[in-house]
Amino acid sequence: MKLCRKELKETALWEKAGVKLPGFDVEAMISATEEAPVWVHFGAGNIFRGFIAVLQQRLLEQGLQKSGIIAAETFDYDIIDQIYEPYDNLTMMVSLCPDGSMEREIVASVARGVKADSGDQESMQYLKNVFASPSLQMISFTITEKGYALTDLKGHYFPVVEADLEGGPRTARHAMSMVAALLYERFRTCKAPLAVVSMDNCSHNGEKLRASLVTVAGEWQRRGHVPAAFVEWLTDETEVSFPWTMIDKITPRPAAEVESALEADGIEGMAPVITGKNTYIAPFVNAEVPQYLVVEDRFPNGRPPLEKAGVYLTDRDTVNRTDRMKVTTCLNPLHTALAVYGCLLGYDRIAAEMKDEDLKKLVERVGYTEGMPVVTDPGIIKPMEFIHEVVDRRLPNPFIPDMPQRIATDTSQKIPVRFGETIKSYLADEKLDITSLTAIPLVIAGWLRYLLGADDEGKPMELSSDPMLEKLKSQMAGITLGDPASAEGKMEPILSNPVLFGTDLVRAGLAGKIEGMFGELLAGPGAVRKTLHRYMEG
Repeated sequence: MKLCRKELKETALWEKAGVKLPGFDVEAMISATEEAPVWVHFGAGNIFRGFIAVLQQRLLEQGLQKSGIIAAETFDYDIIDQIYEPYDNLTMMVSLCPDGSMEREIVASVARGVKADSGDQESMQYLKNVFASPSLQMISFTITEKGYALTDLKGHYFPVVEADLEGGPRTARHAMSMVAALLYERFRTCKAPLAVVSMDNCSHNGEKLRASLVTVAGEWQRRGHVPAAFVEWLTDETEVSFPWTMIDKITPRPAAEVESALEADGIEGMAPVITGKNTYIAPFVNAEVPQYLVVEDRFPNGRPPLEKAGVYLTDRDTVNRTDRMKVTTCLNPLHTALAVYGCLLGYDRIAAEMKDEDLKKLVERVGYTEGMPVVTDPGIIKPMEFIHEVVDRRLPNPFIPDMPQRIATDTSQKIPVRFGETIKSYLADEKLDITSLTAIPLVIAGWLRYLLGADDEGKPMELSSDPMLEKLKSQMAGITLGDPASAEGKMEPILSNPVLFGTDLVRAGLAGKIEGMFGELLAGPGAVRKTLHRYMEG
């Protein structure tokens, strides 16, 4: 069997392979989408294919929607050429259950995959026509937080952005410029309202998306490319809204075990590809079962009934509190703790780390002992139930092939929120003692030890990409594994940096503890394990 629309008719074969087929007329969905598009999504990768697209599939199956989603890729156009078009925009969705079973389903809610590429005139004209349609209710995004960035660390526009600002809407190439150009097309034609919805895993995502698009539009107005009325329309949230969201679902890179299982059951052509931009992607998506999407309910042109697919529709404050619960207490800090120490201790699977008694104690202490006293309760999800699910079911799931090395990416950008917010909450509460924190300082000390690029055996260890990596390595130059004294006098400039930690750790009174832990971790081969065990036993 092959993953294509023609072979969806072979129901008996798919059923024998344990694959659930779409419960709606796929051809009718495609026609309805072309006639009256409702939803465009930017970012055609795994989190979209394995989560967002499934939401629309549920609505189509319930008869609550007629049209599907148009998936637009802004960065890696090979995804469209190699994964979407050869498979008729279908995805083999594989849910990995903790008991080792796999739930398989063909997701067919994507009506079309398209390149958001100003150099592709046919694709751009198609997108312009879609944006000119009054029926379009929402555009959404999973392009990662980096996709919204317009400037470098010094505040200068990236060269591609500067070129876009000079060239105007017709030659836009950066994702934000491209979307701004399409919004200008909507303004220039139908002027119908629209919801612009970031579903990326970052706090205040709607605010970040709005700021970038308004910046581009404002620069275009200043340089004479668009009228002031366009900027006024874009900044009027009764016309163009930017809802905040919180998303949570782990969709790791395609697993060889899943590919083998699918092909053993007669499903052909499931091999992953590596695109020209090094995206590792397959015709299938493997992901955990738990998932959460909380969305601020502000859609000026109407919306799909997402609540019927399990989405929480609520107000901005509740979205923010749910995000804060997850990002600062119940999930993300635990992930970073496992990422740092997993790399140092030679692990390549998060689930395997959860069998390590010291590491399990570390994440439990970070979450339950140190995080829960200042957790934000969103009201719609109970924090204690959420963190229990994370610790007891999600992280230990041996069938989720997630790696600490992947999670260690961009750690410098994560620490200010994942740990800095908890530290600030302790400082702000007279009833709490900042010096009582042990696990969080140990994670920070572990990250500094990680930056030396040597594992616990003293062997060279490749560091995951991070925009602050070279600067941090230069600040730590001269610090030598096996010589704790070599770190003396070098840690205060790092630990006092509020950009890195969300607050000045020297003033907070934690620097001494972290320096001491770092010295212990630095003692020599085996010191990471010895130090971790000592603090977790204490």
